[in-house]
Amino acid sequence: MLDRPVKTPCIGVCSTGIGDSVCRGCKRFAHEVIDWNSYSPQQKRVVDGRLSGFLSQCVSNKLLVTDVSLLKWQLSVQQISHTTAHDEYCWVYSLLKAGAGQIDDASSFGFEVHHEYRELSLKALRELIDQEFFILSQAHYDRYISAPDLFVAE
Repeated sequence: MLDRPVKTPCIGVCSTGIGDSVCRGCKRFAHEVIDWNSYSPQQKRVVDGRLSGFLSQCVSNKLLVTDVSLLKWQLSVQQISHTTAHDEYCWVYSLLKAGAGQIDDASSFGFEVHHEYRELSLKALRELIDQEFFILSQAHYDRYISAPDLFVAE
């Protein structure tokens, strides 16, 4: 739905106040954190789309959703808050944030861990995904925001 409201991605762990250009909590750029309340719905959707795309990429590099219906059901039964407009990989991350330590069998939640990460606990995997998400957001900021001279025509 095009007119869906976009909730703030803030998770209450802001690091922009201590000088980070990218928030370690929500992964928004410092100026996006500061200006969020003045953004139009379209501007918020653009930020939300970038963040959910990056998160989905990071999760799908480590997990495979095998049963979307089962995942949806588990999110509902477990009463886990998630953004339905995001894809199933973002939903898995919401699941991991809420209860990675309580999941013994990933397949009963509709996903599996890629072979090379199966030795990690789901908590450790969640932390690895979060670190990769931050690195990806920081790299995007460094390439496109902090280096505007790259786009100056000569």
